[in-house]
Amino acid sequence: MAKRKIIKIDTEKCNGCGVCIPNCPEGALQIIDGKARLISDLFCDGLGACIGHCPQGAITTQVREAVAYDERKVMANIVTQGENVIKAHLMHLKGHGEEGFLREALGYLKEKHIEVSLCDDNTSGHHSFPGCPGSRTMDLRNKEKKDTAGERTVSYESQLAQWPVQITLVPVSAPYFKNADLLIAADCVPFAYPQFHDDLLKGKIVLVGCPKLDDVKFYEEKITQILKDNTIKSVTYAHMEVPCCFGLISVIKNALSASGKQIPFKEVVIGIQGERLQ
Repeated sequence: MAKRKIIKIDTEKCNGCGVCIPNCPEGALQIIDGKARLISDLFCDGLGACIGHCPQGAITTQVREAVAYDERKVMANIVTQGENVIKAHLMHLKGHGEEGFLREALGYLKEKHIEVSLCDDNTSGHHSFPGCPGSRTMDLRNKEKKDTAGERTVSYESQLAQWPVQITLVPVSAPYFKNADLLIAADCVPFAYPQFHDDLLKGKIVLVGCPKLDDVKFYEEKITQILKDNTIKSVTYAHMEVPCCFGLISVIKNALSASGKQIPFKEVVIGIQGERLQ
């Protein structure tokens, strides 16, 4: 059976300084009751971006069998950490659109006769979602289309199917990866190629990154994990014609090989004048 990494927090060593929090791109870490807490196994990518930022050495990784995510088992661990951790976990699921897992979690609490309110005192019954709103996972594939007829001579419709899009921020186990055609785009491509939405993005889930300025080693690990953990149907890499943009080709091919899956791969090259060269 395949293995996966996940972080482990030593609460005895943790002093709640919060230095690790901004370095968790998945939003799976929060400071609760004076300690760093992993509030969601589902959104921990196990790559350990938070580890090197803990001055107390309280965060390590452990290797587990890559069994299917089980919300009831997660809840069995969550409830031992107190009401505030339970609330944070529930709101994290809600904020990331994991309605199915949220229902399972609430069902578990009902069975155990544990009552937890998700409402803050000053929110008039509305849920609040901790963490950065810019990294909140959203599936936009079934969004309501606005009728813009008559508003402008030419109208364009966004083909973006999810949020976030940056490789660092996208959760490894996001629900929109199921049976997805994956587009990995160098981040200059959407600016240079005027037909990007209709020609490349339509019908795909996109990951955006810069092979020159970003940590490509981290990208390789992240893409590998996405390919391993999800049913990806195809991978397309769209990049500019400039030499630095070719850096992600080997990264993606290494990730495809490491995934152990036979996933079709296609390369698209865009010229700096905005034309499609390949």
